Formats: sequence, C-alpha cells, structure tokens
Amino acid sequence: MASGFFAILDDVAVLLDDVSAMAKMATKKTAGILGDDLAVNAEKASGFASKRELPVLWAISKGSLLNKIIILPIAFLLSAYFPVAINVILVLGGFFLAFEGVEKIIEFFFHSKHEKVATVEKVLSEEEILKFEKSKIKSAIFTDFILSIEIVIIALGTVLDQPLQKQIIVVSIVAIIATVGVYGIVALIIRMDEFGMKLINLNEQDNSFSDKIGRVLVAALPYVIKGLSVLGTIALITVAGGIFMHAIHYVPEPLKNIPSIVLEIVLGLLGGLIVVVFYELFKKIFPSKK
Repeated sequence: MASGFFAILDDVAVLLDDVSAMAKMATKKTAGILGDDLAVNAEKASGFASKRELPVLWAISKGSLLNKIIILPIAFLLSAYFPVAINVILVLGGFFLAFEGVEKIIEFFFHSKHEKVATVEKVLSEEEILKFEKSKIKSAIFTDFILSIEIVIIALGTVLDQPLQKQIIVVSIVAIIATVGVYGIVALIIRMDEFGMKLINLNEQDNSFSDKIGRVLVAALPYVIKGLSVLGTIALITVAGGIFMHAIHYVPEPLKNIPSIVLEIVLGLLGGLIVVVFYELFKKIFPSKK
C-alpha cells in the first residue's frame, strides 16, 4: 500500500519535472511575441486619467484572461482535428495587426498635424470619458485576442509530440504567464509617475536621493509612453509579417541573406497597406449613414 503511494508520488514528480522543462522551453519560444505583446498593451493602456489607469488595465487584463480561456480549448481541438484552420485564423489575424500598425503610421504622417490645428481644447463630460474608455478597452482586448492566438499556437507547436495531458498543462502555464507577466509589467510602467511622486514626498529633505529618483521617474514617463507607442506600432507590423512568413513557408533565394526581421517588417507593411486600400474602397462604396 505504502509502496504504491510512493510510486504515485514519484510519477507526479516526473510529470512535474517534464512539464516544468517543457514550459520553460515554450516560454523561451514565445519570448519575442511576449515582448511585442508588452509593447502593444502598454501603449493601449496609456492615455487615461491617473485614477482610471488601474481600473482600465484591470478591465483589459480580465478580457485578456477570457481570451485565453476561449482560445485554449479551440486551439487544442483544431490542432487535433482541423489543423489547417489554425493557419487560416493566424493569417487573418496577421492582416488585422498589419492594418492596425499601418493605420497608425498613416495617421501620424497625414492626419495628426491637421487634427492638432483643428482641435479645440474642451473638458470632456463623464459620459464622453466612459465612452472613450470603453472604446480603447474593446480595441485593446481585440488586439490582445490576436496576439494571444499567436502565443498559444507557438507554445502548442513546441509540445505537439507530447500527450494531450501535457499539452494542456504546458500551454495553459504559458498562457497564464503571458497574462499575469505582461499586464503586471504594464501596470508598473503606467504607474511609474505615481511611484516617482511618492519618492519625492518620502522625506522632508530637499533634493535628497529619493527626490532625484522620483523626479527622473516622473519626467521619464511621457517619453516611455511615446517610446512604447512607437515600439507597439513596430511590434504590430513585425508580428503580422512573422505570421505571413510562417504561412508562406518560402523565401526567394535573393532574399535569404536579408535579416528575417527586415522581411517581416516589409511583409507586415505590405499586408497592412493592402487592407487599408480595401478598407478605404469599402468605405467609398458603402458610406456610413452618419
């Protein structure tokens, strides 16, 4: 009886060791996309009033967790019974990410200056603020959905030769790390100025070491947010290009010496421009009733 119990414990220990090793490998494989996910979501979660930053981020992180709960069982079923569908979904998601990235670039170069001149400073009503928040939360959750698919598929690809039980455990661990880790770091970034203010007010001494660190954090936040906005846009295009390259499975001989990241950016830009053209044509053919 006792020997049987210890044999079960030994089996559990072996399983945990295997899962730990595979989860570590899968996390390494998804490290690049997690970095892109961080940059995109930090940009998406910024731009709110200080007291609303954490509630908005909490709403986005709950949406991200729900995304994973939806994606995981579907990914396992498709991988087992209809693997072709995974590539189709990935490519469609890639076009959406490319479109969002290219649209941001076009808006920056062709619309932002006109909007700044035309904008009249005004105080938004509470209803307008809530509407703006809901719009950004919805956009952030949808973008997270596409990135989550990529994370889950990459993690799943590292354990496809393993039994279904191990696949479920490993990929679920990676999904949890992706949600908690990414949004935990995003929370630290967007609250950097609040932490800086607390350091400034930490003691009564003028120009103390904590004051200097606090002022650096407060002054650096706008630049960090702007930098993350740029990185987020590049990440959207790069991830999309990576999806396209993975789907094509072919690189012409003259292009093989070009770094893969350059090819991914070029493919992402081309894919985004194609969608933008079709989107603009659609708007002209079917104008909004508003």
